[in-house]
Amino acid sequence: MRIRDRRARDEPEINLVPLIDVILVLIIFFVITTTFDARSVLKLELPQATGERNDARSDTLTLLINADGRYFVEDREALRTDVDALKRTIVEVAGDDRERVVLLRADARTPWQAVVTAYDALGQLGFTRIANATAPQTAGRVGDPASQER
Repeated sequence: MRIRDRRARDEPEINLVPLIDVILVLIIFFVITTTFDARSVLKLELPQATGERNDARSDTLTLLINADGRYFVEDREALRTDVDALKRTIVEVAGDDRERVVLLRADARTPWQAVVTAYDALGQLGFTRIANATAPQTAGRVGDPASQER
């Protein structure tokens, strides 16, 4: 007669719940502590110009306009593309300081109306010191009159 052991056999198992909890906490920690830089997200192709380089000071207010005509004041995006929304965003970032230099960085493919709207908003708020950012002109670009030989 064969005697069987009726005890339940211990089957090894891996409990993943604590591991998932730790990973979730790490993900939340990294998402909260990560800083986002608006300039690294935006791909701007600046218009080209000749002239001397003027290094901007650290107290400048940067106004970015991307190719779609959306506005970014420092790291904040204006929710709409009208003058009032842009003015509200500028006031939130700049406060009452109207003597700051405003560096206007518009993509070369930006609609001209978006640039005019930015100038209008800055003028209505009383900013008088506005600088335009351009890229240095490269030799041999297509359509560049200096690169065409006759």
